[in-house]
Amino acid sequence: MIRRSLIAGLALSALALAACSGPSEAPASKDTVTFSILSTESAQNMEGYWKPILQDMEKQTGLKVKPFFSSNYSSLIVAMGAKQTDLGWFSNQSGLEAVRRSNGEVFARTFDPSGVDGYKSVVIVPKDSKLTLESLLKCDKSLNFGIGDKKSTSGTLAPMTYLFIPAGKKPETCFKQVLTGNHQTNLFAVANGKLDAATNNSTSLRLNAERKDGQSDRVKVIWESPTLPEDPIIWRKDLDPVVKEKLRQFFLTYAQGDSPEAARQRENLRRLSIGGFKPADDSHLLTVREMEALENFGLAKEGGDAAKIADAQKKLDGVRAERLAAEAKAGLPAN
Repeated sequence: MIRRSLIAGLALSALALAACSGPSEAPASKDTVTFSILSTESAQNMEGYWKPILQDMEKQTGLKVKPFFSSNYSSLIVAMGAKQTDLGWFSNQSGLEAVRRSNGEVFARTFDPSGVDGYKSVVIVPKDSKLTLESLLKCDKSLNFGIGDKKSTSGTLAPMTYLFIPAGKKPETCFKQVLTGNHQTNLFAVANGKLDAATNNSTSLRLNAERKDGQSDRVKVIWESPTLPEDPIIWRKDLDPVVKEKLRQFFLTYAQGDSPEAARQRENLRRLSIGGFKPADDSHLLTVREMEALENFGLAKEGGDAAKIADAQKKLDGVRAERLAAEAKAGLPAN
């Protein structure tokens, strides 16, 4: 299966972290925080994009801010649980695991500068490819396919939930080869004809086009998901309350207003397709919890066990009701 057991993934990540970081039982001092960053592109690129933002964070909060970059989603979850990181920018699915297993808590979320609240998972193919969604799902093991990290919302969870499971297909039995990579890796591989198709997301394609890197011009989209929620910012629940308030004030005021300084800050965020940050809590993750429950329901139906199907349906209904109640409380339209 594409989704290996969480325990195995976390165990491997823990070993890797221990090897490179040493003992980590003691929490960070009150004047230092470590901010984890999901490397959807190369770490070098992400460091360049985030460096001025982290410098602004240091200036406004008075805290020393240390970055922690990783393209491995599980390592971000393990690092927070081991108190090697204090807060970070997560995808929705990896953020959900950080909340469940690493004492994490959502306190803010990003919003897109375009005004569109959310993004979409996509499947891309080379621009001149004759491959269609129908031929992709023939599953004749003739194609090489790229997928995301197993904890990636748009790279794996969304295409499994909305594309492969409803079609009764499994990537590992559909394709000649299934390779795992981040969004940039998969985009480059498809654009250069190294992969026949791959998952990606609309934000990654738009950023590539805005930066005039050229790869997005050499691919086309043959499938897209429903709109997915923007990314959460998560901190450890046990952070010092004074530190929490400094961080909260930074995120909720950063790039806001009409001053030249706010404009400079918005330009920093624009390179990441972030318009700013809004307050949020763990209810932000209800949509991805529903996706997870929907995936599990599809897998249960595929297995044919009546008891498991009923249990999965009950859990799906429960999460869906919880999401609708949260949206009603927030005054959002039902969907």
